[in-house]
Parts: sequence; C-alpha cells; structure tokens
Amino acid sequence: MEIKEVQSAKQEGVFAMAAEFGHEQVVHCYDEATGLKALIAIHNTALGPALGGTRMWNYASEQDALIDVLRLSRGMTFKAAISGLNLGGGKAVLIGDAKTMKTEAYLRRFGKFIQSLSGKYITAEDVNMKTSDMEFIGMETQYVTGLPESMGGGGDPSPVTAYGVYMGIKATAKKVYGSDDLGGKKIAVQGVGQVGTYLLEYLVKENAKVTITDISEEKVKEVAKRFGVDAVAQDKIYDLDMDIYTPCALGATLNDDTIPRLKCAIVAGGANNQLKDEVKHGYMLLDKGITYAPDFLINAGGLINVGNEFYGNYNRERVYHHAEKIYDTCLNILNLAEKEKITSQEAAIHLAEKRIAEVGKVRIPR
Repeated sequence: MEIKEVQSAKQEGVFAMAAEFGHEQVVHCYDEATGLKALIAIHNTALGPALGGTRMWNYASEQDALIDVLRLSRGMTFKAAISGLNLGGGKAVLIGDAKTMKTEAYLRRFGKFIQSLSGKYITAEDVNMKTSDMEFIGMETQYVTGLPESMGGGGDPSPVTAYGVYMGIKATAKKVYGSDDLGGKKIAVQGVGQVGTYLLEYLVKENAKVTITDISEEKVKEVAKRFGVDAVAQDKIYDLDMDIYTPCALGATLNDDTIPRLKCAIVAGGANNQLKDEVKHGYMLLDKGITYAPDFLINAGGLINVGNEFYGNYNRERVYHHAEKIYDTCLNILNLAEKEKITSQEAAIHLAEKRIAEVGKVRIPR
C-alpha cells in the first residue's frame, strides 16, 4: 500500500484503511481503570491463526498507532507465508509510555482482550515488551507465546530473529559480492536493542567493520565499548561510506530523504516495514543499484521461534535449523527479482501470496 493511499484512507476512517490493507478484523481495546488503549489487527488467517507480537509505543496520535498496527500485521501475514509456517498475520499495539504505564493489572487486562478473540490472535513480545510481560498476559489467556523456558516456552525470540537477519545478510552478500564472507565489510547497524545487539555478536565474530547508532546515547556507548565498534549520531548513519546498511530499529527509514544519501551496495536488517512506500522506495533502491533483502523474510526468525512454541514440543535446535533456511529463500527471491526485473519486495510478496492462495484453498476454515 502506497503512502498516498494511506493519507487518503486516514481521511476516510478505520474501515477504509482496513479495506485498503486487506484486513479481516481490527479490534479497539479500552480500559479506563488501567489506562489501557490498544489495537489488535488481524490481517489474514488463511494459513492459520494470526500470530504476531505486541509492541508498546508512545504514538503521537491514535491514527499513527492505527497505521502502524495495520502495516505491521500485513507484514506478519507475508512473514509467516514466506517462511512456510501455518500461521496468519496479526499484530497488536499498546498506546502509551512503557516505562510508566505497564503494570500487572494493565497487562492482565490486555490478556483478557486477547482471550475474548478465542484464539484468532496469538501474541508475543515486540518493541518495549519482555518475556516477563508475557507471563502477566498469560495469566488471563492461553493465546500467548514468548513465555520463559522455565514455563515450557521458547523464551526471548530475539536471538533467533538476529540469527535469521544474519543469514539474510550473508545471502545478500553472496548475491552481490559472490561470497558470503563478511570479514572486512563495512556494516552500519541502526538500532542496538535486543535484536541489534545479538546480531553484533555474529558480525564482530566475522571481523566485519561495524558502526552503530541508536536513539539511546547511553545504550550506544555501552554497546560500542562492549563490542569494540565505532558509533555515530543517529542522523549520520545514512551518510557513512558503507557496504551494508542494517536497520534494526523502527520502520520507514528508507524514504525520499534517506535513500539518496545511502552509499552502500546492500540493505539488510531486522526492522519491520523499512520501506516507507514499498513500491516507490523499493524501486528507488533498485535504480540506485542497492540490493534489498526483504525485511519480512530475513527478520522472520522470531516468528519461527514463537510459532514452534505455540504448536508445542518446542525444540531450539529445530528452530535454528528452520531459521537457517532464510539464507536459501533470500537467495531465491533475489534471483527471481533479477530475472523478472522487479524489486525483491515484490518478488517476496508474490511468493507469499501464492502460498496463501494455494494452501488457503485446502485448509478447513476454523
């Protein structure tokens, strides 16, 4: 969906926006006692129940929160489909300050809202949410993943997400450079939260020349010192002389302002919805000669992890083996995009939609 369509839909209201994105259901959750304001978006359940994390963010407006949850949940549909999971796409956002508003009562009330959907949506952790938060949510609903290993869950999915991103970076390097060796490659990592930090372990181990940035100056200093990497101010990351730009924070960092500034051959990172306009900015990257690894493919490790947890008999070795397949899938998509002369984003979406259409016909509706 292009930005101009989003802006038009904003004027028409939630139903027009949901229709434009192709959603099945959008749930508004409000509880005066706890101050809870949440949105749950269920995009597509053709392959199975919608599984996607909950993020908490102090959005500038409720419209911004709505656009975010619609874009994120749509991405989860493609992420599950392209990864071979029998899951649909969904996402939830909690509107507010995670540092001051999250309490046991707040999270348990949100769990009740999830329970009321009777399994159509299953949650997990995302931005500003932790495994311990899932414990509180899980007190009110069985439709929750990302629980601690001590409770039979898969624990924090971030390490698996990072591993999948690492596989995607290596696959894209193989396509562009003819080798997936990252030694000596100049890699700029934007965002050193959980996923970004776990990813750094792989990059530094391969002797990549890494530069980092983050919204938190304190976090940047701590991580730079820990890994012995360079750091720059947030806005300077786009101007670096680099081989690979790796966005691992919030989305829409690939836009009219930033793409012309990029001096790299590859964009591959863990953030969701990196392309502000997936058509326009996908082609801007292509025209600039930059190879883009579709975000919903290479950051699918977390979903693979919680999906395995949800379906039972969680096995970490099996999860990492599944996430390792991101390497081959990424290469196949990049080759398909080159052959068809389309963007890698379009190629990935086409493959995801093909699986949804084919498998959706044979699945028995819930």
